[in-house]
Amino acid sequence: MRFAIAYSKLNSAGKLIAEEFKKLAFAPQIPIIELPKETLYSDNLNEKNYPELRNIDFILFTSTHRSAKGNPSLSLHAPGNWRSADLGGHEYKVCKTSAFVLKYLFIELNKKYNENKDNLNEEYEITLEVTHHGPLIDLPCCFIELGSSEKQWGDREAAKILAKTILTLQDYPNTHIDNWQPAIGIGGGHYNQAANKIMLRTNYAVGHIIPKYSLPVTESMLKEAEIKTQEQIVKVLLDWKGLGQYKQDTINLLKKMGLKYEKVQGILKGD
Repeated sequence: MRFAIAYSKLNSAGKLIAEEFKKLAFAPQIPIIELPKETLYSDNLNEKNYPELRNIDFILFTSTHRSAKGNPSLSLHAPGNWRSADLGGHEYKVCKTSAFVLKYLFIELNKKYNENKDNLNEEYEITLEVTHHGPLIDLPCCFIELGSSEKQWGDREAAKILAKTILTLQDYPNTHIDNWQPAIGIGGGHYNQAANKIMLRTNYAVGHIIPKYSLPVTESMLKEAEIKTQEQIVKVLLDWKGLGQYKQDTINLLKKMGLKYEKVQGILKGD
């Protein structure tokens, strides 16, 4: 897999992660692009404006993660907007992504964290986030983020863990992924605990996730999620408890569209 890294010169954590990546390996075939604007608003990231992206399969945006609580976190997610575009991108449009790449990176991030956590001054949560915010670009991509406050954005050891995780993508073609099953997730909170467990404990690979706060799910949302997943999805995974009042409406729509589904709680119970 040929991948590239993109970060904003205005984003302290994104820049730090890229700096640590450069220290790990001299790999001229891996473009590292500094963007003049915040990544959320960098819709012009394409081959025309950045020729080094020619023949690139996947882009990783390195970035800060922000939260009101400021809890330390290392996170991954696909970009896009299920409804309004308050933070870049376009309304009702999500980016292309790979469920397999996200699963691979999430597994590796957990491994690298456990191998290097003794070097950290505080404990970090490793988590997937749901699909949210811009930019909207044509190349498959995801965000890998360091959060969630200024204290963590300058944590070089934490940034190094994320850089080491990115570097493992050099081995991605050699990984055994024949039994992975690509899926879309629906329901649950922004920090998707159900998806975290699915990624680590099962052979399902979750790409785009539609959270509870974006429900009710619509046919156009499901089509967008399916089309923008590189792999052909085999199922829609439902966080049943995290669907709230929209349980039956979601089931009815999936049946209407002929999409197979399964409840996350049932999968994990049999794990």
